[in-house]
Amino acid sequence: MGDVLAGIQATWEFDTDSVLIRFERGIRTPRLFQSLRERRVPHTALSSVTLTPGKRGTVVLRAVPRPGADPLLEAAAGQLKDGCDPYRLVLPAERETLAEYYADELRARLGPDAGEPAERFLVAAPEAPMRFKAYDGRASFDGDRISFRWFWTGASSQKWKAGDQTFPVTELSGVEWRSPEAFEGYLRLVPRGLESAGAAAAEGAGSGGPALCTGTAGSVQPVAARPTRADEDPAAVIFGLGYGPVHESLPFAAAVLESVRSKQSAPAATTALAATGRRDPADIAERIHHLGELHRAGLVTDEEFSAKKAQLLAEL
Repeated sequence: MGDVLAGIQATWEFDTDSVLIRFERGIRTPRLFQSLRERRVPHTALSSVTLTPGKRGTVVLRAVPRPGADPLLEAAAGQLKDGCDPYRLVLPAERETLAEYYADELRARLGPDAGEPAERFLVAAPEAPMRFKAYDGRASFDGDRISFRWFWTGASSQKWKAGDQTFPVTELSGVEWRSPEAFEGYLRLVPRGLESAGAAAAEGAGSGGPALCTGTAGSVQPVAARPTRADEDPAAVIFGLGYGPVHESLPFAAAVLESVRSKQSAPAATTALAATGRRDPADIAERIHHLGELHRAGLVTDEEFSAKKAQLLAEL
């Protein structure tokens, strides 16, 4: 189409095969939109297009993505409020006729599989490297590994004893994100083989809040349970007021989820080679230094210190 439709907080540019959504910057624009900046959405990623009345003399044009097409919405798992939905374009009511025209044009370009879930992500995830500050630690992602570095003031004793954590995406099956705007929000990684434990944790949390996204694929096999509480799980960081805000932690979760899925679809030989690589000596040295601080603080016994140090040295 090659046209532009400017709305409140965003502008949609219509191309022959996609829609480029550019988000405005400003104090009234949700910080999630400002963090995303822009997103290109292929027509093949959409299932439908709607136009409905909005609030205070506005209309809302919304492109509805296919389930499984966008890693951001997969990670959000229905927890985003309407005001933070990146697929909504709010326009003044006097532009309703124009909006209806573009809605019809988009509907005419929907793919033949619009009614089916997507087999892979069709919308690009936010790019790494990424990091954010949670309540009990700092999370970082370089595209291949996720690292958690614990804070003295927030991390539980279980996490301190486990030490700072690094997870190659090749060893993960998914990620759970519970919005920091909900009670006991967190970001939790799901190591391979622990899918059923993650599902059990999600079911328990679901009784008091929205469902979680595990991002797992294939059948689920019985495995040993992991810690039920996210604040005791070294594979999770927990949120708090002002810690792990949506505009930082959700794009992070989406980027990790997309990377996990792409690694799952890579050839098995490549995955095995990545899994057998040796650890960075600088990272090992940092973890041993951190372990020594825990030992001096009395949080780790002499036996635990010696055993963990030997384990870390064996990874070199």
